Amino acid sequence: MINNLIDFYLKSHPVTIGVLILLSIYFIILNWVFFYRYFSLNGWLKSESASLESLLLGATTVNENSFLNNFIKSSNIVSREVLGLAMLVATKEATKGLSILSIFSSTSPFIGLFGTVVSILDTFTHIGQTTGSMSVISAGVSDALVATASGIFVAIFSYTYHQLLKRKSFDLISYLQMQSDAILARKA
Repeated sequence: MINNLIDFYLKSHPVTIGVLILLSIYFIILNWVFFYRYFSLNGWLKSESASLESLLLGATTVNENSFLNNFIKSSNIVSREVLGLAMLVATKEATKGLSILSIFSSTSPFIGLFGTVVSILDTFTHIGQTTGSMSVISAGVSDALVATASGIFVAIFSYTYHQLLKRKSFDLISYLQMQSDAILARKA
């Protein structure tokens, strides 16, 4: 196994190795962003769910832990504008990290493809310098496709994580909107 990795490293073009390093960094970052945001959004969702439940059971205002509580406390009167501002701030906070996941999911296949193209060009250069047989071509192309596969691998995780966090953010904003509507309905 280690001999195969060393052999791959020695035969690969430096650009391909650079591409694989970049995609590895992408993968580490996207996992960190996902897990950090996923667990923070889960905690936030539990808090807002409990606050909505208490409002539906007859409470006059949101829980202390609710995001809306800070906006309600800081305003003399609770209005649609104050709660709308809270919703905008909450949307911005809830969707943090989505843009980087989106960028990673759209760029990583192209980065992998770039590594593949450079490696294939390098393979054809070596074929021109030696008497190339089909085994030389297939080995070079096989090594080159590792970069494309890596780019697709990173893109799949990035896109999946993006969709999961987007859904969590939507659920969170929905809870906040329901709480805002319940508060405004009681004030009317």
